[in-house]
Amino acid sequence: MQNCSACGAPLETPVACGTCGAVHAVAESATPFELLGLAPSFRLEERELRRRSTRYARWVHPDFFTAADTRFRELAERNSARLNSAFETLAQPTQRADWLVVHLGGPSEDAERAMPQPFLLEVLEWNEVLEEARASAGPDSRIEPLFAELTARRAENLAQIEELLEPLPERNSDALVLARRELNALRYLDRALREIESLRLARAERR
Repeated sequence: MQNCSACGAPLETPVACGTCGAVHAVAESATPFELLGLAPSFRLEERELRRRSTRYARWVHPDFFTAADTRFRELAERNSARLNSAFETLAQPTQRADWLVVHLGGPSEDAERAMPQPFLLEVLEWNEVLEEARASAGPDSRIEPLFAELTARRAENLAQIEELLEPLPERNSDALVLARRELNALRYLDRALREIESLRLARAERR
């Protein structure tokens, strides 16, 4: 743990000191976990994450530095923006998993586009239902069951990602490739769920 260069107190976060209020320059290499004073992990408690984000955001809120030297005000603004970005990255499990996979040397979305093989067979069935729903102007009795099935499948994929990333695998581990494939599947599911929501809305507007 680092100490504050102004008062020597231990720092909870590198962005500022909660004891004396000093704002610090943060290395560009600082990770979202470091900015929020957390150890890298896929499994995070949302309440604790939000508590830390709110607490540290107060320490660097630009409104508290309006009368300060321009350099310190700009530093507070920059640290505030980095805290917000760190929270957005870690708050969503999919973004958190994506960051961890890349950070640990796993493939990016562009480098690994495959999905789990059993999942591809399900996709063919789901796509058929969605295609028929797009072409139909009237109600489709299969849409709601499909929405429920995709929602349940999404929960299963998230559980599989957690199993692959908790505890964190070694750098360049095969588990990171498998996690990326599960993330690719999750993105398909999210797109399909959004499309069903759009179909629901369009049909509701036509009533």
